[in-house]
Amino acid sequence: MTGLNVQAPWSFLLINGLKTVETRTYKLPDKYKNKPLALIETPGKKGKFKSRIIGVITFSHSFTYQDKQSWIDDYKRHKVEENNKDYKWNDSKSKYGWVVTKVVKFDSPVDPPIKKGIVFTKNCLIKISQ
Repeated sequence: MTGLNVQAPWSFLLINGLKTVETRTYKLPDKYKNKPLALIETPGKKGKFKSRIIGVITFSHSFTYQDKQSWIDDYKRHKVEENNKDYKWNDSKSKYGWVVTKVVKFDSPVDPPIKKGIVFTKNCLIKISQ
């Protein structure tokens, strides 16, 4: 299974259903629409843990935020604060929302592959029941 790398705390919000739109500067690749992806929680700059797979997430599609106000108005779904220095609105880049349709939270994290990609990680060995 392919995995998606998501920094904490966004990964926590996604896996617990508190964040229903993941924002990125590129659209969801078509090959991952409606496909389960391992959710790889990464520590980011402040985390004190090693990357781990915390569950499985599925996105139906992505959309483009038309302007800063539409992104601000969608805060309840994406949970990115307007003044977040790393992920705030940037007029020089497009902002996409990836719509979450399903999450499966693991009782215990699973180790990701040793070789991780920057965004997507191939060959995540996990079993899911559907």
